[in-house]
Amino acid sequence: MRRLRVSKLTGYGAVAVLGLLASVALGAPELAAVSAPFALVAALGLVVAREPAVEASLALSADRVVEGEQVDALVTLRSSGSVERLEVVVDLPDGLVVVDGEAVSSLRLRGGETRELRFTLAARRWGGYSLGELFFRAADPLGLTRWETRLDRRTSLRVYPRPEDVRRLLRPFRTQVFAGNQVSRDKGEGIEFADLRPFVAGDRIRRVNWRASARRGELWVNEFHAERNSDVVLFIDTFAEVGESARTTLDHAVRAAAALADGYLREKDRIGVVAFGGRLSWLLPGSGVVQLHRVLDTILDAEVVVSYAWKDVDVVPRRMLPPRALVIALSPLLDERSVAALLDLRARRFAVAVVEISPFAYVDEGSGEADRLAYRLWRLRRDLLRARFEAAGAPVAVWDEERPLALALEEVREWRRHAARRPV
Repeated sequence: MRRLRVSKLTGYGAVAVLGLLASVALGAPELAAVSAPFALVAALGLVVAREPAVEASLALSADRVVEGEQVDALVTLRSSGSVERLEVVVDLPDGLVVVDGEAVSSLRLRGGETRELRFTLAARRWGGYSLGELFFRAADPLGLTRWETRLDRRTSLRVYPRPEDVRRLLRPFRTQVFAGNQVSRDKGEGIEFADLRPFVAGDRIRRVNWRASARRGELWVNEFHAERNSDVVLFIDTFAEVGESARTTLDHAVRAAAALADGYLREKDRIGVVAFGGRLSWLLPGSGVVQLHRVLDTILDAEVVVSYAWKDVDVVPRRMLPPRALVIALSPLLDERSVAALLDLRARRFAVAVVEISPFAYVDEGSGEADRLAYRLWRLRRDLLRARFEAAGAPVAVWDEERPLALALEEVREWRRHAARRPV
């Protein structure tokens, strides 16, 4: 266990050293005589002082919480010798605040005694946090000597974004072969009526439609739509972002991804994640509660990494994009590389829907005539970009913090319902 190290003496030692230096420099022995008592007190302090040995640990009541929730922290202190005054400071990252208790304490620790410091933290913003860097300052009984040190007892805390309530989700045009909650176009075992057909050997009696059979004079059976699952890939653009602090386009993209992942996994669909940017990361499609935690951990690590290298969709592993998958892109559409990748996916016959994280709230129109003209041209260029996507068969819905995510998804759903071109 790391021990506290000597940091500095109090003013007695400093006065003694300055006095001796001055007597040598000025040739005045009386200064040395004046500083001698101070040197004696400092030397006595070094003799009687005993370096304390403090052990410490930090524990949290939970390692995963949701934004707005609280977590209890416990700092345990123990020393083999007495420490008359021990100051303890727990370094907290931005995004975590103390709501009960104190992260800074001053106490007396007797030899062999165990003390516990408790305080409660509130998570203000999503993210992956590492806390537990402890700073100590101790003094001897006479107050002549001080020790300072830092102990690394960090532990991780994952704060998940609080998702929005999305009741109606986007659906791919074709489902997969595994059982789920989605009504497939294919016929099979299910509860959604599809059609009637004549009875053939091997059909189950319970599927006979007796009313239709009586009307037609022969046995007819009901056919149903099979209930299948779907594959959804969340495409998070991490090439660029606008905004500052906790209010950025990437922040909104992460919140939207958390809401969509929670909704699709509750419907027994498979979810995968691709963070496409300067640093590529991905999570293979999967389902279940464990997959939800994997998705949340993946999107928490999403960050914008500056890169000038050109990247296209070929850098994404093929198994990340299963056939018939629905690709939902969460992007501010600010980087040409992400735009080209999404258009490439659409050209490969993937069903692509784009939720544009609007950057307009973070961009000032400007005061000059030239600034306003450039701003209008920029908005016209973005309208042209949306038209390119829609011409390719990929709807774009603009979403900002003033509108619910469900409204943006409804716009995509309506566009897909009335579009002339539909994916195969």
